[in-house]
Amino acid sequence: MSIKFAKRAASSLLNRGYNSIRIKHESMKEASDALTKEDIRKLISSGVIYATKAKHNLSLKSKMLKKARAEGRRRGAGRRRGTANARSGRKWEKKVRSQRMLIKELKSMKKIDTKVFNEFYSHIKGNEYATKATVLLHLREQGITVTDDDINKINEKARSRYK
Repeated sequence: MSIKFAKRAASSLLNRGYNSIRIKHESMKEASDALTKEDIRKLISSGVIYATKAKHNLSLKSKMLKKARAEGRRRGAGRRRGTANARSGRKWEKKVRSQRMLIKELKSMKKIDTKVFNEFYSHIKGNEYATKATVLLHLREQGITVTDDDINKINEKARSRYK
C-alpha cells in the first residue's frame, strides 16, 4: 500500500492522531508493504511504528492552585456555590442503593415475598425511609422477622462486594 495507509491504520489502532505516528526510517519499505491492519499490528509490536508521547500541558499557575486546594486552601465560604447537600456528593443515591440492596437480599433469603418487596421498593423510591434502620422498623411492624444474624449476613455480603 503506502505510508499514508500505514500511518492512518496505526493512528486508529493506537488511538492517537495521524501526526503523532512515527515510522522508523530504516523500516519505511516494510511499512509501505503492509496491506492489512494485522500487518500494522505486527509492526507496532516490533517497534517499527510507534506514537510519540502525549503532551500534557499544565501551566505552573494551575499546578500551584492544585497544590493549594490539596492543602485545603481556596475552599472558603466565598468560593462556594450551592448548598452543603448539593456540594457533598450523592447522599440520596447512596442511601437508596443500600436500602434497595437490603430488601433485595431479604427477598433472596425468602424473608419477604414479591408483593412486600414491590411495596417497599416503591416506598424507598418515594424517599419514605430515612435509613436502612427505618426500613427494618417498618418491616418488623408488618410482622416480618429479621434477625441480627440476617442483617450481619447482608452487611458482610455488601462489604465483600466492594473489596
